[in-house]
Amino acid sequence: MSSVQSKVQVFDKPMCCSTGICGPRVDPVLPQFAADLAWLKDQGVEVERFNLAQQPQEFVAHADVQAALREGPDEALPLVRVNGRIVSRGIYPTRDQLSVWCQLKAHSLSQQPDSGSCGCGPKGCC
Repeated sequence: MSSVQSKVQVFDKPMCCSTGICGPRVDPVLPQFAADLAWLKDQGVEVERFNLAQQPQEFVAHADVQAALREGPDEALPLVRVNGRIVSRGIYPTRDQLSVWCQLKAHSLSQQPDSGSCGCGPKGCC
């Protein structure tokens, strides 16, 4: 766990629910991003997620978010802030990116052992 607690804020495009993992057409990136945010929380990171359709007041409460939206909402959202600084606009970042910004050791899906393996070496687990 990081010695300094980070705060991640996600500003999403208007969606039908808070995660976007509902409705007839789900963006395949959204379930993975939701899992990555849950992982951050498990690491002690404070995570806040705001939906433009449901929480517009959060978008106007931050001058940098307002400025990004004025430049173009399609390019700005989703927008991710870490510790009050914009780190990503227009895409959902990967777990690896989030972990770097939050100064955590990444444990991305690509680094996990195969589902058929426990991750132990040839001589068993230590």
